[in-house]
Amino acid sequence: MESGERLGLSTAAVVAIACNAMVAILLLVLFLIIYRACKVPSSQERVPVLAVPAGQPQQSSEHKYLLTS
Repeated sequence: MESGERLGLSTAAVVAIACNAMVAILLLVLFLIIYRACKVPSSQERVPVLAVPAGQPQQSSEHKYLLTS
């Protein structure tokens, strides 16, 4: 072996490792966001906009609904 060989990492190698670590963290955050987004139901529930008081009969068979998120 040559006596002038360096055993440590070069600056370029340290920068490459740091950049790869940053990309890995960003990918992890991206997958976490995608996982949480997939848990949200795609069909939205319908909630009646106007509630009929208990003492009054309903006059029409149509209901108005409001989509909630």
